[in-house]
Amino acid sequence: MVRMFVRHGVEDYEAWRKVYDEFEPERGPMGVTDHRVFQAVEDSNDVTVWHDFDSIEKARALALSDKLRNTMQRAGVRSAPDVWLVTQS
Repeated sequence: MVRMFVRHGVEDYEAWRKVYDEFEPERGPMGVTDHRVFQAVEDSNDVTVWHDFDSIEKARALALSDKLRNTMQRAGVRSAPDVWLVTQS
């Protein structure tokens, strides 16, 4: 299992969340097996999400996809995402 963490700032959490939820039908076919969303305590527009994958290849494919990039732009992501991949040890 590979877990991808993504942290970024968004213009408006509610607007971002609507677009994030609309992307749900795309996540499974792109290899996501589970995911969660978190907001910073002090700034609700500071968002961290994690997505689980069966392989590093699927995680990287999602991270590099134009579909995801376009969705993030439409959702109002205002800062470059900080992305890291981990495996459980």
